[in-house]
Amino acid sequence: MKPAFSVIFLTTLIGAAQGLFLALFTHQSYALFGLLPMQSDCFYGNGSAIVMLLLGGGLFAAVFHLGKPGYMITRAWRGMTQWRTSWLSRELIALPAFMGIVFLYGVTHLMLIRPEIVTLPGGQIIDLTVLLGVVGTIMAFVLFICTAMIYACLRFLREWHSPLTVINYILMGGSSGFVLAAFYATCTAPTASGFFTDWAIILTVLAFVGRVASLLRNARLKPTSTIQTAIGVKHPKITQRSMGAMGGSFNTRDFFHGRSATFLRAIKPAFLILAFVLPLALLALGPSTPALLGIVFILQYVGLLAERWFFFAQANHPQNLYYQTVG
Repeated sequence: MKPAFSVIFLTTLIGAAQGLFLALFTHQSYALFGLLPMQSDCFYGNGSAIVMLLLGGGLFAAVFHLGKPGYMITRAWRGMTQWRTSWLSRELIALPAFMGIVFLYGVTHLMLIRPEIVTLPGGQIIDLTVLLGVVGTIMAFVLFICTAMIYACLRFLREWHSPLTVINYILMGGSSGFVLAAFYATCTAPTASGFFTDWAIILTVLAFVGRVASLLRNARLKPTSTIQTAIGVKHPKITQRSMGAMGGSFNTRDFFHGRSATFLRAIKPAFLILAFVLPLALLALGPSTPALLGIVFILQYVGLLAERWFFFAQANHPQNLYYQTVG
């Protein structure tokens, strides 16, 4: 398929935002049960503001994927009406819902709006921020699933049609979010940096394993269609001499990435190193500093951009048997 950079930026930015929110609330949950020192409300509130900025950046990038960007606000509601059957519709509902919860989570922390909801038997007080954090965590995973299932539900694109697509979206988003949380904590709350760094290492390792597993799976896929089935002719020896459209068409442009096999072979190790291997090596160096963690996040994000490009490009639409092959 032809990768759309608007969607590449959308999925990577909102993935990092979801991961950052999960990191913030995970820390608050640990602190609630006395496993970590509780950080200030400003720490969680300002962190939520960063989440909102990333989500806003993702939405801004998505505008450029629309045929008529000016209609985004006035007609966006129409895309939500097919939620019973469309994962894209569900994503359009889940994303603003998640943004609303993150906004409330941040505001309740910054404005110290923390009414008590219930007290647990162990004495832990569940206030409004905790309740919003739980709902936000659920919505973060719902959004991960909706975004990934837009691609994983397509049976004819076998490179995407796998549970690994959903798993990798969650793990890579979580990895980038926790790396960003470690950078944020190092700048604002150094005592919490180690917690986020440790989790970033764990999630990056899991994301690396998951992505390699999907690459190995896709490498073993064998085409179920042939040029014979593409044109409905059963002759054993058929040689294609044109793409079916001498002057080019939608079919020749929008279903194929246009890059060479050499380029695809080169970008694969590049994103594996940038998104996983190099960040792990730098995180393991310790002690972490703002400069080091900032570099780690930037390198990993560049790697995830390359990974997402490869994710889209690797999906081979069956129509390419006819519209891309030239004898």
